Amino acid sequence: MYAIVEIAGQQFKVAKDQKVYVHRLQGEEGSKVTFDNVLLLDNKGNVTIGAPAIKGASVTAQILSHLKGDKVIVFKKKRRKGYQKKNGHRQYLSEIQIESIAATGAKKSVKKEAAPKKEAAPKTEVKEVTVDYSSMTVAQLKAAAKEQGVSGYTSLKKAELIAVLTK
Repeated sequence: MYAIVEIAGQQFKVAKDQKVYVHRLQGEEGSKVTFDNVLLLDNKGNVTIGAPAIKGASVTAQILSHLKGDKVIVFKKKRRKGYQKKNGHRQYLSEIQIESIAATGAKKSVKKEAAPKKEAAPKTEVKEVTVDYSSMTVAQLKAAAKEQGVSGYTSLKKAELIAVLTK
């Protein structure tokens, strides 16, 4: 079983018990991290592709160490001009070991559960929602006009769209 997962802005093909060097991750050595942005899963020939990510899939890894990569020399030169620049760079990396790949059952954060409870009380109090049309783009205004069933909204300018939508 392997997965293609996005870690720190880069995509990696990972399998169980594999060690991977990635850009420096926040967390202590020995701590576990979970990556929810799984783009592809292969389970014994059964391939699942996400659009863009697979819902519920996750990859769990343990941070083994933080280190610096090999030195990269950047040398710039323009011939016959006397121009030379030499610069070096060492990338900060984290070594992680993949512990498990879960196709389903990834737990999402608790914040999503708490948010509907907070929204439930104001919905009973506020009956009419006011929208600030002046901060919207013309494309958003045209979409709102289409939803409200306004005819001829395609040829209207921003000020005219705002006037029509506020009526």
